[in-house]
Amino acid sequence: MLDDLYDVIIEKDIMVEMRDGVRLATDLYFPARNGIKVEGKFPAVFHRTPYDKSDVERNGGYGRFFARRGYVAVYQDCRGTYRSEGDVNFLVPEAEDGYDALLWIGEQSWSDEKVGSWGTSWSGWTQTAMAALGPKNLAAMVPNMSGADAHEASVRQGGALELRFLAWAFWHSAANTQARLKADPAVDGALNLGAPSFADWLQRMPIRKGQTQLKLVPAYEKWALDLLTRADYDEYWQHPSYAPALFWPAFPDVPILIIGGWYDSYTRSTCQNYVGLAAQKKGPVRMLMGPWTHGSNTLELSFAGDVEFGEEAALDSFRELHLRYFDRALKGVDNDESSAPPVRIFVMGGGGGYRTSAGRIFHGGHWRDETEWPLARARYTEYYLHEDGDLSTGKPVADGGDTVYRFDPAKPVPSIGGNVSSLADMGPLPPGVPDSTHAPWRGRMGQLLEPGGFDQVEAPHFFGCAPPYLPLGSRSDVLVFATAPLAADVEITGPIEVKLWVSSTAPDTDFTAKLIDLYPPSEWYPHGYALNLNDSIARLRYRNGREKGELLPPGEIALLTINLYPTSNLFAAGHRIRLDISSSNFPRFDVNPNTGDAIGKERRRVGADNRVYHNAARASHIVLPIVPAKK
Repeated sequence: MLDDLYDVIIEKDIMVEMRDGVRLATDLYFPARNGIKVEGKFPAVFHRTPYDKSDVERNGGYGRFFARRGYVAVYQDCRGTYRSEGDVNFLVPEAEDGYDALLWIGEQSWSDEKVGSWGTSWSGWTQTAMAALGPKNLAAMVPNMSGADAHEASVRQGGALELRFLAWAFWHSAANTQARLKADPAVDGALNLGAPSFADWLQRMPIRKGQTQLKLVPAYEKWALDLLTRADYDEYWQHPSYAPALFWPAFPDVPILIIGGWYDSYTRSTCQNYVGLAAQKKGPVRMLMGPWTHGSNTLELSFAGDVEFGEEAALDSFRELHLRYFDRALKGVDNDESSAPPVRIFVMGGGGGYRTSAGRIFHGGHWRDETEWPLARARYTEYYLHEDGDLSTGKPVADGGDTVYRFDPAKPVPSIGGNVSSLADMGPLPPGVPDSTHAPWRGRMGQLLEPGGFDQVEAPHFFGCAPPYLPLGSRSDVLVFATAPLAADVEITGPIEVKLWVSSTAPDTDFTAKLIDLYPPSEWYPHGYALNLNDSIARLRYRNGREKGELLPPGEIALLTINLYPTSNLFAAGHRIRLDISSSNFPRFDVNPNTGDAIGKERRRVGADNRVYHNAARASHIVLPIVPAKK
């Protein structure tokens, strides 16, 4: 009942000392009565963020929400950000800093020694990083849209770099108001008043040391260049903050709710964390996967990009979901969380494809409870590429079939939606505002690439597109393979692999894959609608493993595996299953220069003739997890 809620007292900017002496600014939200903190011990809910703890509270109100319901809410600015000391070093400090902060919480007089962690994206990584060190008082976790292995998916992928993290370095350094970072007022001005945008730098990749505005913030420049150039999988990528998957055995055996979205930038990692932790922990470990794009507020939306899924796709309240979970895990409240299924997924599709009043295609979908992931009943079925553009379960029977196309890295295929986040630019300061301190970053952000589902047709609002804005599939460097119109509905739910036999005139190049639900022409969409579901990339030099790149002699044929992100989609009768193959997807991923030079340091680019084989001896195919229809 609302009458039973506490009041709230806030203590701001308590400086909590880490093991190396750096102090991190921490805000506490206490339950109170009549302006006085309530005596006694309470469980804590803990959130660590690089996005300004005060702005996070203004945007979501979780601190006051939890304190009024009998928790001490703890917010902390991550190292090197806003009110905290130290330097930003991408994710590296989050393991030790999070662990030390948990120790501090446990020592406080108000603590009952139970802590639940929550947060999205970087604030999800902060949870898994500290969990990797085995803290004793971490009693529950809710990582929303977070990583498992940064080198395998979410930072690098198939050997390529997700450019969103370079973008992050540019816009976050402009927004970060840490006093030490911008002790010289000229630094803030140089980053926020007329500096080249990240969109500008995308025209001149790769970035070089000392040549961008990041030279003014050396801590950012160093790790940005590390991400760009350290492509081989080595000890750098095996830190617990980067690769919590390597440390799952050390995680506390506590309730964990893992949340993700089919159009999120961490979809594969979300599923990996569930599979790994559910196999090793009693937990209970659960997974919730919706049709969402990246974020926290996006879980309360029913659409992703240009695609509407229906009212039931949106959560009523993400805060209430956290409250129910923590009430059960930290307070032992007997609520509906005690009987929740291990896995709950949203199966997209089946909505009919009409145009909504908001101008989006109605794709529809429904929620379904499952006992495991991946689904044991899924039938992994090979669909083969054929010379005439057919995609079917029949294997090619002829010899010598292949398709060659010219890949020009100066003219990459533009990204249109997809599993992306933070690929953004920081906009100008509002008129009359002299510095970033008085201009919160959320209101200044502009997306360079909108996430989610879109018709795969070029348009002015997608980076890199140019008139006359034609379908991507019409490009000479995009190979399109599609099934015949489906005679019945086909559900695809689970992980997806593409196996390509390829060769190139270049010693190194990339191959990309994109799975599409191809709508037939209708009165709402007379040309049909090519709805992207997921995409990925593989760099040829890593065909034999990610530890060390191996150039391929020109013309030599190799087998290349592309791991698409998992998805769940109902391809309705009359639709086609389509697979697009190319060699670039920009600016979602960096572009291969085709030279074989050191990645991120190249100074030349050359065109390549890339060949995909689809014949009896080398039958390229996609492996789809088909879920049989219930009788």
